Amino acid sequence: MCLKQETHFQLCEKRIPYQRDKTQDYRFFILTLFAIAMELEKKEQIFPEDVVQIELPIGLPPKHYAELCEKYEAFFKAEGKVLELDYCGKAYYICIKDCRAFMQDLAAMATITNEIKEIPKAVGIDIGGYTADYLLMRFGRPDLTVCDSMEKGVITMYNEIISSVNSEYDMLLEDADVDSIIRGQIQYYDENVVRLVESMVQDFVTDLLNSIRERGIDPKTTFVIFIGGGALILKRFLEKVDRLGKFLFIEDPKANAKGYGILYQVYQSQNGK
Repeated sequence: MCLKQETHFQLCEKRIPYQRDKTQDYRFFILTLFAIAMELEKKEQIFPEDVVQIELPIGLPPKHYAELCEKYEAFFKAEGKVLELDYCGKAYYICIKDCRAFMQDLAAMATITNEIKEIPKAVGIDIGGYTADYLLMRFGRPDLTVCDSMEKGVITMYNEIISSVNSEYDMLLEDADVDSIIRGQIQYYDENVVRLVESMVQDFVTDLLNSIRERGIDPKTTFVIFIGGGALILKRFLEKVDRLGKFLFIEDPKANAKGYGILYQVYQSQNGK
């Protein structure tokens, strides 16, 4: 990754296309720098001459963890060089002294360890924008032989809905329109459109749970833990599915990020750091 001496970036609403290996696109590193700068902005004790040492825990889907963890750690550490950031008119000097990758799903479930450590089988289902990842836990410990990443994220669902509404009713919806209907704000839309959107969303969540069952995990006999912003968006539809037994939602959309911090502390204690 090579950037010019002075390069300027601005956040926008445009999505970066899904990439399994994010080290192939420097923009993911730039987004990480934005996140770091936003956190530093909250720290009043940082002086202009300080070089802030950053410990950066990051995440990977369970299925891709073994293959990509070392590559991610090297990419996001940026060789431990001192970087100068100018964010909202304030300059920061940072050095990413350590970067460790941990598993998504596992990280989020680390925030509720006490609640699941006695459960014989629990599956974490993390519904994201482009993928839905799952990981089986047995008495609070991950079973890495039962995990996968499926291309069943909410953005894929939104695209299919927008295409169907356009084809069926010659109407153009945006993601925000689909999101409003999913959240129950239906008064602004044609009844036929609402009916089609809700039907497609219900089919999506049913298909998602059927896909989990096809992989040998029965949601009726396995405690299901829904994770991620996508799961919260789909909550009222997931709660209506008859294919579920016991389940809960991790309501905090930042659960994975908080879990990385927990797992990083465990890593440090185990390695005497």
